[in-house]
Amino acid sequence: MSVRKAFALRISETLYEELRRWADADFRSVNGQIEFILQKAVTERTKKTAGRGKKPGPAADDS
Repeated sequence: MSVRKAFALRISETLYEELRRWADADFRSVNGQIEFILQKAVTERTKKTAGRGKKPGPAADDS
């Protein structure tokens, strides 16, 4: 089993409720849904940058 990194995530109550409804519809936990969304985004980003000859760097910090 892979090691998982735990961290705090602060999101609005409205966004959490949307994620909860989406997770319920997909029979996942909210945590599982967030992980699914992030994994899909990383996979898509990797596919887009694969043809450019560079590995994608870390995401920009918008804070």
